Amino acid sequence: MAKVFCVANQKGGVGKTTTTVNLAAGLAAVGQRVLMIDLDPQGNATMSSGVDKRELSLSVYEVLLESASIAEARVKSSWGEDHARHPTYDVLGANRDLAGAEVELVNQERRNIRLKEALAQVDSEYDFVLIDCPPSLSMLTLNALCAAHGVVVPMQCEYFALEGLTDLVNTIKQVHANMNRDLKIIGLLRVMFDPRTTLQQQVSDQLKGHFGDKVFNAVIPRNVRLAEAPSYGLPCVVFDAAAKGSQAYLDFAREMVARVKTL
Repeated sequence: MAKVFCVANQKGGVGKTTTTVNLAAGLAAVGQRVLMIDLDPQGNATMSSGVDKRELSLSVYEVLLESASIAEARVKSSWGEDHARHPTYDVLGANRDLAGAEVELVNQERRNIRLKEALAQVDSEYDFVLIDCPPSLSMLTLNALCAAHGVVVPMQCEYFALEGLTDLVNTIKQVHANMNRDLKIIGLLRVMFDPRTTLQQQVSDQLKGHFGDKVFNAVIPRNVRLAEAPSYGLPCVVFDAAAKGSQAYLDFAREMVARVKTL
């Protein structure tokens, strides 16, 4: 049975997509069967997986509107000849069509559980399903939260990030109470971390003091290679496996595999 995790944070620019694609590539590298679902109409996670969103014949849009299954719409991540040895993962891609799904789903039955029902058909084929959420509480994010067993929250160690975290925790509690009893926070991932900054150290300590073992041990540093990789259509774990950011995401992938066994 696949573990379904959405990578969510209502604050924008905190590294949700970077975390989703590098965790997917990291999990594939340690032998896990992975499906990555892009639920953001911008399609950045799709492009960062070596898949051209403009050439998708089927996407997550068709899956949500029940005109295609995940088995029909998924494609393989693509690395090119230079990185052909790196394991791939499956991608359920997104493009601008997805922006219209919000309006089209409003009056539909079972609109919150379309993704959950679609995933049930491929559940046995994967160890992990990772969902990249848009930076807002929308119908798309709600589909992700209703389908997921847990939420991975990437966050910067800044005070505004703590305020956004409070909102997200409240949202997760509401979804847990009303729509998905399985949903919980799997863990908080500290990203873009600079250990030389006193403020970041203080916020990190506050997080660990308040959330305890919900804070992942892995810490993702601020790293220029992580920022460069998407322009090549690759996760950094594939683009430059030796980079500090890549090593941190590989550590995170191993920690995630270990944590799942204790859930």
